[in-house]
Amino acid sequence: MRVPLSWIKDYVDITIPVEVLAHRLTLAGLEVGAIEYIGVPAGGVEGGGRDLTVPVSSGHLVWDRDKIVLGRVVEVKPHPNADRLVLAMVDHGAGELEQAVTGAPNLFQYAGQGRLEEPLAVAFAREGAELMDPYSEEPGARMTLKPRKLRGIENRTMVLSEKELGISDEHEGIMVIRTDAAPGTPLQDVIGDVILDIDLTPNLARAYSMLGIAREIAALTGQQVRYPSLDITFGGEPVEQLASIDIRDPQLNPRFMLTVIKGVTIGPSPEWMQRRLRKVGMRPINNIVDITNYVMLETGEPLHAFDYDVLVERAGGQPPTIITRTAEPGEALTTLDGVTRTLDPFTELVADTAGPLSIAGVMGGEDSEVGDGTTDILLEAANWNFINLRQTLLAQRERGEEIVSEAATRFSRGVHPALAEVGLRRATELVRRLAGGTVAQGVLDAYPAPAPVVVVDLPLAEVERVLGIALSADEVTGILRSL
Repeated sequence: MRVPLSWIKDYVDITIPVEVLAHRLTLAGLEVGAIEYIGVPAGGVEGGGRDLTVPVSSGHLVWDRDKIVLGRVVEVKPHPNADRLVLAMVDHGAGELEQAVTGAPNLFQYAGQGRLEEPLAVAFAREGAELMDPYSEEPGARMTLKPRKLRGIENRTMVLSEKELGISDEHEGIMVIRTDAAPGTPLQDVIGDVILDIDLTPNLARAYSMLGIAREIAALTGQQVRYPSLDITFGGEPVEQLASIDIRDPQLNPRFMLTVIKGVTIGPSPEWMQRRLRKVGMRPINNIVDITNYVMLETGEPLHAFDYDVLVERAGGQPPTIITRTAEPGEALTTLDGVTRTLDPFTELVADTAGPLSIAGVMGGEDSEVGDGTTDILLEAANWNFINLRQTLLAQRERGEEIVSEAATRFSRGVHPALAEVGLRRATELVRRLAGGTVAQGVLDAYPAPAPVVVVDLPLAEVERVLGIALSADEVTGILRSL
């Protein structure tokens, strides 16, 4: 699992060098297989002579602190000699504005409008900066920024895409950044990052999230975890009037929760969210899908969004009933990856009265997916029997229809039912804030098989027998509470 420290720092303070942190995580069972540096130099290792080395990504671009900085585009002018170029007037902290000639399509909408009410924060390269060459076919090829004329206009600077910075292959436009940092701030200090590649064993389901990793870091370093708010701003009609839940087998589906949000606007997710998703290897799709993926990565609870109007249509114009059940003989489902899948009689489904909607805990179906025309969504978070889910994955693989999904990765290792509420609440409010819409009053929560409260008696003598060291009751209590 790829873990950007910039994301982790939302939840816990990092108080030790990253290389030492990687070593301590590895000793605690969360093996750090590699460290990737984005824009920042690899740090030194402190360890009293111990070998703390972890593989480091090769060929990464270090952003020069004087030449690659934060800029703010304050005005965009048409290029006098080229329809496909514009002149970006950039404040880069040097007093006078710098003119950068660019063909970035996401700046064209501002051309000729005069000074922007809200200047755009961008990555800005001064003359002499070393950048990735976006046009070279040679992997890792670099270029040095030199003055040259572009259709008759002198140009010695650049506003940058993610590809030129070595962040990703994205080169369709310049990277717009959400930040309060002042122009001229070294870009390292704004969006530079370090990513830990952590190899998690199947017994570490609790750590398959940013909050899970943050909790482990807090326990190892004596820090406190800062959890995101789970408050929701409600404003619509009662959710009970919009949908219902029918769980046929609580042993396969102990808990199912849902909300309905009406009047959403489908569009790109914010730049900061897209950047975080790309860093962990996920492709941004739209704001709704990106939010469900983001919250899964953040909390460890997979979610799924359905087009609510499609569900109403399938229910003959009535509020839909969401049914969880095993597949019936002969049933099939075309999943989001475009594959029509044979369903085994033991495969748990999310369905409605018209038929299957998704393979529970694995992947949604094409018929009810959120698309550009979606205005109302039904958002679900649930809990599934991980043994049953593994059987489904195995059967699909044996038929040559293997399914790989981040949701299945987590559910097949075991996700606690309590996380359903955490994930649903977090995602619902993010949808309201980032996609608009009104959240129906209340949350539907069907919980027919509550998770038992587990109590473990732990004699201090047993701690010493297993670990070989004596710890006080206060020490043991502190360690367990931190985890």
